[in-house]
Amino acid sequence: MIPEDEQTPETPDENTEPTAEAPEEPQAESPVEETPAEEQPAEEAPQAEETPAEEAPAEEPVAEEPVAEASEEPEPAAEEPAAEPVAEKAPAEEKKKDVIPGADLEPILVEPEGRELSAEERARVEAEEEEERLRREAELAAADEAEAEAASRAPAKIESGARFLATGKRKRSIARVTLLPGDGKIEVNKRSLEEFFPRPLHQTMARQPLTVSGYEGNVDVRIRVHGGGISGQAGAVRHGIARALTEIDPELRGDLKRRGFLTRDARVKERRKAGFKKARKKPQFSKR
Repeated sequence: MIPEDEQTPETPDENTEPTAEAPEEPQAESPVEETPAEEQPAEEAPQAEETPAEEAPAEEPVAEEPVAEASEEPEPAAEEPAAEPVAEKAPAEEKKKDVIPGADLEPILVEPEGRELSAEERARVEAEEEEERLRREAELAAADEAEAEAASRAPAKIESGARFLATGKRKRSIARVTLLPGDGKIEVNKRSLEEFFPRPLHQTMARQPLTVSGYEGNVDVRIRVHGGGISGQAGAVRHGIARALTEIDPELRGDLKRRGFLTRDARVKERRKAGFKKARKKPQFSKR
């Protein structure tokens, strides 16, 4: 029995022999290595890949250098266009700040009318302007002299029993004025001037003819006024006093006329028209 057992292990030895032959098969690959020369580098490539994996620290700088070069190459390209627009914008902004708007436009030369005239015409225009200026100055000087004369002029003497009557009108107001020799007292409808005209504007308006002519404080004034409002009554009183003063001294007429105290002010409120709210105001339009 023992020899049989020994035979049985022999069979596995036979089986092992072909296994031993299996390593010989890779030896047969040697002709493959000889014939294709291209496969050798293919086999070496993985070996080279394995070695750099082990020697990674030695090859890392080599791999970084091309990356750094690649990164450096696009950076200048990116910097150049970025620097150009900045250089372009800076002068543009400076120009906007320094240049005045519309400075590039060509001015339109408009020759004044004086340049178109000849020398003779120009001299004539200048002479007319000078005459006009002198005339105005003379008028102002004459007005000042008239005021000074009126202020310095002594009022005419009025007899003790004399009375000077006149009528003044303004709007719907009518004032009947009587001038008497006295101390300058003014009564309106048997009341004092300050009581009847509480506003200083109306008081000054009523006294203007007396102040200009110099008769303020030399005559007493009695007035009866009716109609209209307070402003119209003040205008009527001024008009009546100015007319009464011309009765005392006819020489005052020019001065009072020039100031407009003798002119009847015809301005009145315009009457209302039919179909209107007031003189010209129309009713509100309603579409619906």
